[in-house]
Amino acid sequence: MTSTKAMDEQEQPKSYWRWSKQDFLPEESFQSWNNYVYALSQTWLRFKDRVQTRSDDATETLELKKKSENEMKKCLNWWDLMWFGFGSVIGAGIFVLTGQEAHNHAGAAIVLSYVASGISAMLSVFCYTEFAVEVPAAGGSFAYLRIELGDFVAFIAAGNILLECVLGSAAVSRAWTSYFTSLLNRPKDSLRIKAHHLKDGYNLLDPIAVGVLIISGIIVMISTRKTSLLNWIASAINTAVIIFVIIAGFCHANTSNLTPFLPYGAKGVFQASAILYFAYGGFDNIATMAEETKNPPKDIPIALIGSMSMITVIYCLMALSLSMMQKYTDIDTGAPFSVAFQKVGMNWAKYVVAFGALKGMTTVLLVGGLGQARYIAHIARSHMIPPWFALVHPKTGTPINATLLITISSACIAFFTGLDVLSSLISVSTLFVFVMMPIALLVRSLLGIKA
Repeated sequence: MTSTKAMDEQEQPKSYWRWSKQDFLPEESFQSWNNYVYALSQTWLRFKDRVQTRSDDATETLELKKKSENEMKKCLNWWDLMWFGFGSVIGAGIFVLTGQEAHNHAGAAIVLSYVASGISAMLSVFCYTEFAVEVPAAGGSFAYLRIELGDFVAFIAAGNILLECVLGSAAVSRAWTSYFTSLLNRPKDSLRIKAHHLKDGYNLLDPIAVGVLIISGIIVMISTRKTSLLNWIASAINTAVIIFVIIAGFCHANTSNLTPFLPYGAKGVFQASAILYFAYGGFDNIATMAEETKNPPKDIPIALIGSMSMITVIYCLMALSLSMMQKYTDIDTGAPFSVAFQKVGMNWAKYVVAFGALKGMTTVLLVGGLGQARYIAHIARSHMIPPWFALVHPKTGTPINATLLITISSACIAFFTGLDVLSSLISVSTLFVFVMMPIALLVRSLLGIKA
């Protein structure tokens, strides 16, 4: 009777909301003080083991999924993922970076800079596409690097991914407040609270950014499918604004503004393309949705390559329309499209541009929240952070704990930290992962390290 009762207790599913030591510190070295001291004495051997240890395809795609206890719901197809691509890539960057780089580095040849950066981004897309087809895991680049380059490199990548997730969301939410202020036609920092006793860069408190992060986090936690539908709507509106900007720009075009076409030479074109590469960031979020995709080998390549191809064309057309509306020396570096429309008598268009940028940042937060949570969940599955964050909720089919980690961390930073401080920290973490990915693919292709 006692054994039957014990078996029934073992068969009962665990509660999702639990706080046991095993959920946060499951490793043997944390089970007692003596174990911990012994583990410290073996640091060099453990480090050597981590450097040499590699995962394999089956572990990343099958075994580690069990650590989440519940599976994520397969509810996405290539069409959903295509819109995820638009939502995660097209934010406010295109509305700001285009003017900055045209004025400072490329001139009218800014369109060539977008072509060069688009080709470079597409090469990264091909790397992600090949991996996503063969290793359809929620961990994305983390899982790929763990298989090919080992636990140590994956550990460094995990740190960079965490940094990028938290700081990236905080930066976008701060920018959201700025564009919302512009849409209301109010002074730049009028919706922020000035804290005079804090250091510059951290003294403009932003409760709106915190609110936006919390709302987007709740939406992402509720349902992947509902988030996808909301992303469709927001991305469609953003796309309509972009089409308006392109058509209106060409309607007021003057071909004489394209001369001189290369005022800074080829060097300026490539300097600009290096900066514009970051306008293509975010496509890796598509790869993290592999576990929720109905047919990953077919849907992910279509979504990645299709969305990035169309985004490259859109970026080039927007850059060309701006260059033809205004001479590069007259382009405003802060709000290039808004100022350009004002110069041609379309003062009202600046509100359309601000609304489009606002919608773009909204989709970046939504899709970014989805992808980031899945990164965190998979990192937690490998026990590089507490496995509590790997748990998938049985009803929603989403990693709620991982989403909470990103949302709360980003909100705390966004409340205090200025956009310029955040922007300077994000690029390093992004570059590290993008540099490691082609190296990992070379290792996989040339050395055949797959399983």
